[in-house]
Parts: sequence; C-alpha cells; structure tokens
Amino acid sequence: MTIESVEARRIVLQAALDAGKSPAERNRLGQFATPFALARDIVTSSLGMLSPDQPVRFLDPAIGTGAFYSALRATLPAERIAEAAGFEIDPHHGHSTAALWATTPLRLAIADFTTATPPPDGGLATLVVCNPPYVRHHHLSRDDKARLRQAAEEASGIRMAGLAGLYTYFLTLSHAWMADDGVAAWLIPSEFMDVAYGEPVKRYLLSRVTLTRIHRFDPGDVQFGDALVSSAVVWFRRAPPPPGHEVAFTFGGSLATPQVRRKVAARDLVEETKWTRHPLGPPRRSETGPVLGDFFRIQRGLATGDNRFFIMTREAAAARGLPDQVLVPVLPSPRHLPETEIAADLEGHPLITRPLVLLDCRLAEAEVRTRHPALWAYLQSGVPHVSGRYLCAHRTPWYAQETRAAAPFVCTYMGRTGSGGRTGSAPFRFILNRSRATAANVYLLMYPKPQLQAALDAHPGLDRRVWEMLRTIGPEDLMGEGRVYGGGLYKLEPKELARVEGGGIAALLTP
Repeated sequence: MTIESVEARRIVLQAALDAGKSPAERNRLGQFATPFALARDIVTSSLGMLSPDQPVRFLDPAIGTGAFYSALRATLPAERIAEAAGFEIDPHHGHSTAALWATTPLRLAIADFTTATPPPDGGLATLVVCNPPYVRHHHLSRDDKARLRQAAEEASGIRMAGLAGLYTYFLTLSHAWMADDGVAAWLIPSEFMDVAYGEPVKRYLLSRVTLTRIHRFDPGDVQFGDALVSSAVVWFRRAPPPPGHEVAFTFGGSLATPQVRRKVAARDLVEETKWTRHPLGPPRRSETGPVLGDFFRIQRGLATGDNRFFIMTREAAAARGLPDQVLVPVLPSPRHLPETEIAADLEGHPLITRPLVLLDCRLAEAEVRTRHPALWAYLQSGVPHVSGRYLCAHRTPWYAQETRAAAPFVCTYMGRTGSGGRTGSAPFRFILNRSRATAANVYLLMYPKPQLQAALDAHPGLDRRVWEMLRTIGPEDLMGEGRVYGGGLYKLEPKELARVEGGGIAALLTP
C-alpha cells in the first residue's frame, strides 16, 4: 500500500474521529488535528536541520492519527527512518491509528506520554515533531499539575509556572527523550511568547537547548479551523547554546518562504518580555526612557457581571422608571463608538451617537424597596439570572458596581487589524473623554498622575495635545507590548500599555 493511499485513509479517519466528539469535548481535551500540508512543511524544515548521515529516530508524543508520521514517510525513503514511535492517550484515536499504521514499523503506545519512561540512550529520538494537546491549566487537576511540574523539572531542570497549559509540559518533558544534538519541532500556541506562564518555557529554550528558529503564523490565518489560537512552530536542538548565538524569527507566508525574517541575538531575548515583537516590531530600546506608566495610572474598565442587565440606553432607563441618582453615564463598546473625541452636555453626559447609562446603586435592599419601587421591581427581575453570577454574588449589595471614575483618556482594550498589523486599521484607539462617562472592561482607563495632572490643570488645551501624541504611537509599538490570538485579535493589558514608550509626553511637559 502506497503512502498516498494510507494518507487518504488517514484523512477520512481523522474526519470520522473528529465527528465522533463534540467541539466542546475536543476543546477540553486539546485535540486539534494538524493539516497534512502543514505537517509536511514542518517535517521538511526539521529534516533540513539534521545532518545527512544522522539516523532518523522519530518521536511524536501526541500522535493523533499520525499526520507528522505520514509526512515523514512521504518525505524520506523508508530506509532513512531507523525508528518511529508515538504516544496517544485517547483510545478513541489510538486504536484506529494503530490499525491504520499496522503494516509500518511505527511503535504506537496508547498511553499518557507524561507518565512514560524514556528509553535507554541508544533509543533516544533524533527528531521530535509534535502538535501537543492545547489544554488550559484550569482543565488540569491540582494533583496533575503537581505531578507534571515535578516531572518537567526532573526532565529539563526547569520548574513550570502554575498557570502553564499542558502543551508546555509536553515540550519540557520531551527533553529526556531526545538524543544529544537531536532536533525538535513544536507546533504550539504563540501565547507562551508573551504571557507570564511562558517565562519558564523561554528560559528553557535559551539555557537548556539551542533555540534555532521560531516561525509565527499570521494571526489572521488560523491554522486550526476549530481553535481560535495564534500558532507558532518552535525549533531547537538538544545542545547547549553556543556563544553569540542568534535565533531566526520568521513571520507569515509559508515556512519555506516567510514574509518577514530577522535574526535576534539570544542574549537580547533574555530580558525581552514580548517575543512576538519579533520579527515585525523594532528592537526594544536598550536605554531606559519614559514610558506611559510614568504619566498615567492605567486600569481596566469595570466589570458589571451582566452588561445586558446593568447597561442600557437613557430612554430604556426612563421607561423603567429608574431614578437618575443610580444611573452613571458609560461609554458603549468600541464597535458602537465611532467618536474618538467625546464632548459633553451640561450634565456631563457624552454627546455621542449611542449614549448609555450604567445602573450603579449602593442603597441597601430595604431602602430601595421603600424609596424606589420601580428600581426595586427591576432589580427583582434580575434576581433569578443575574444576582447569583460570580461577580454579583461577591458584591454587597449585588447591584453595586466597581468604582471607576471617568478617565480623560481612554484606550480600547482589544481589536483587530490587517495582516500582521502591516495593513488595515490599528487594533487600538485612544479616545479623548471630556464627559463624566465611565467605561466597561473593554477599555483601558488612563488617569493622569500628579505631574501630568498639574500640567493639564495649568494649561487648558494640553489634553488635546496629549491625546494627539498618544494617537501618534505606532500600531507596532502597541502590538509589540500586547498579545495576539487567533483570527488577528490583539489585546493590551494595563501593565502592557504602561510599558509603551512615552517620550512624546515627556516632551510636552518640558518647558
């Protein structure tokens, strides 16, 4: 039977196995199949890192139906493959995969790779290629986390973070399965490059192995149709990094012909918190200069617990008979706010296309019932489906909101852009807010610190100049500090916005 015919059967099998589980179940198990064309590209690139005389002992710790093994057999003559092994924890996939590849030398274990024992030195893998299960930390039990952290530390010398997903443990555990100078390629979410739990992974890649290349796919080109995740391929060699080592960062296009390529010195990555700034963004400033956090206290907007219940139009609030004293102006979501400069009426309400109000009441229930019957009736309508929600249930009273004063400067918290931020509109917008409208947690609220506030008080019109300066910040600078998800969705947390260069504001304050 030819490899082409087996691959055709594998594709049919994959579709049948996927159909046998709900999307929610596959999401919980982290099962996202690798397209064959992508698997072949990864395998081809990986083989190019092995010397021609190096025996190929292949390992896939999360083999699924065997896309990478199929790609290996389609790329190499059978005699070049000295050994091939794989693990599959799910019998639903494992038994079918074993039957599919029964006539080949593949040794398939239907078992949990994270509990398996590495073979003797002579059987260690020279080529590890894997798309590990993308299982978030909250789907792992406390006992599993403890076991995985200990096993990963024993295998790699690196202690993983408590919020690490399962895929990071697969990567570090594989260290004990690799032969010296062996090559590994991991198809994993790119989020490890930016988030705190990814720091141990980055430390492993820079200290325990030689990181050779990271290719980040265009976030708008989701590799898995059923997973909203931005993907990267990470290659490394099981060898200590040499002095002066450089890492190739590539982006977009294909693995063979990426859109952008840049080499970055490994020493420069040690202190870099946001690896996704490479290769698109400029190198981080070596000098320490002013940042936005020097001039602003930045907070996420308030989380209501149920926007549909607590946020409404002024007309809807009036129709329900809600008293003005429990209503606070609030900005609509960014998609409903075309304005970037918000004026106000005499009462401080924003003069915008879609004015809204937020229900925020601090009165005790007995007082509401006595003094405001219409408000009491509306609150009672929310008791069955709103008051028990997590945020509401942890507030006293449940209908009182977080304290978030109106901020004169507001930044959108998330957004999309064109391909890799290179075309299309910027994912983040700065808004000048002259109203007393607060904002929900789809915005970042920027409160001037004393130095800036004193200057704003002393110089009418300076707020506009500050706002105009904020709008000159390049999308790449903002995206370089934030994080990106599948489909090209960018997010920017308060601490990330605070790290953005703020020299322009410092210049405005210089006499």
